[in-house]
Amino acid sequence: MFETIVALATPPLKSALAVIRLSGADCFEIVSKVFTKDLTKVTKREIHYGFIKDGDKQIDQVVLLTYVNPHSFTGENSVEIITHGSPLIANQIIALLIKNGARMATNGEFSSRAYLNGKIDLVQAEAINDIINATTSEARDLSMISLKGETSKMFRPIKEKIAEILSSIEVNIDYPEYEDIEVVTKDKIINVCSDIVKDINLLISDGERSRLYRDGLKIAIVGKPNVGKSSLLNSLVKDDKAIVTDIAGTTRDVVEGDFNLSGVPCHLFDTAGLRESEDVIEKIGIKKSVEAIENADLVIFVIDESGLDKELYDLVKDKKHIVVTNKADLISKKDKDMVYISAKNNDIEPLLSKVKEVMNIGEVLAKPSFNNTRQLGLLKNIAYSLNIAIKDAKDNQPVDLISVSIMSAYNSALDLTGENNKNDLTDEIFSRFCVGK
Repeated sequence: MFETIVALATPPLKSALAVIRLSGADCFEIVSKVFTKDLTKVTKREIHYGFIKDGDKQIDQVVLLTYVNPHSFTGENSVEIITHGSPLIANQIIALLIKNGARMATNGEFSSRAYLNGKIDLVQAEAINDIINATTSEARDLSMISLKGETSKMFRPIKEKIAEILSSIEVNIDYPEYEDIEVVTKDKIINVCSDIVKDINLLISDGERSRLYRDGLKIAIVGKPNVGKSSLLNSLVKDDKAIVTDIAGTTRDVVEGDFNLSGVPCHLFDTAGLRESEDVIEKIGIKKSVEAIENADLVIFVIDESGLDKELYDLVKDKKHIVVTNKADLISKKDKDMVYISAKNNDIEPLLSKVKEVMNIGEVLAKPSFNNTRQLGLLKNIAYSLNIAIKDAKDNQPVDLISVSIMSAYNSALDLTGENNKNDLTDEIFSRFCVGK
């Protein structure tokens, strides 16, 4: 049994209302000590009206919502106290509840309890945090699908296929004397595992695409001084974020900005012009530019009518990149294979179209997907283990050796939804959540 926890579930700001949340077996008893009504006889979800009191002193007039286990978000007895939205009042009530037996919740502890009590799986729990941190409606929609359990439901048949072939192999190994048991041949292992790998690879492909909508795209804008990098950033973010002058070396540090490209949050880095310089500050900026290139998902290499500097291009050629010619209004003869823009005139649509093409950004498909690093990593582990099993079967290795790799794949499948090692996963996953959730 967990001790009762308490936290503010709304932002710690002055507002019309604030919500304080408690969860734990004795939360009704604790709240009854400070409320004008006795909640210890509550047997169902109810709404109560009264006062929070510290002895004879009234703290605030509140509305309480009570939830009886297991019919609550956490699966425990829970109370939500709706107070007036003064941070002073909210803090006084929380301190009073702690004095009477509750303790302050840690990051994500309410969601963690919901997971540990079987109300949600780990994929759904991560979706809660993703919804809170979503910066586009597309990212929110994808997270909502996972929160409703659709992503986990989609994966269930795959997990069952792995379990089925694994159990069939184990039965053959442990009970070879039974004649009515289907013999699992190595050809069958190869066929079943190959089908599962195809399904997993499709999930990985969909997940990588969806991850763009969740995590966004880091784009570095690079090139020689005075080719129009800062003008391009300003045009993309529709704001004068970067200083634009005709003086070479104006941008000495990395200037950042954000914009939304068809639902994908894009984080831009306008870098210092790449050139040889004796200016100490400018040299630091150029070093940061190189770091921005290394960390970017996509590099936009900007040139002008003077053409491509091959020495500078060597810095980006091994990264996913787009070469774009700026100041198109000054160029009379154009190469049909080149992307031309005029950042100064906000004529950047050809570049946006090219970014969508290169990064495979289209209309977001609102369908279930595993799209964070942990989930995609486990999917890749499953595919890797099954591919080893396929190779071992083709190499005519003993069936009990082949089953080791399939068992590894099955354990990764359990880890994906959090059915393995619940306590080990809780601290790491839920520490990223905010307090009160």
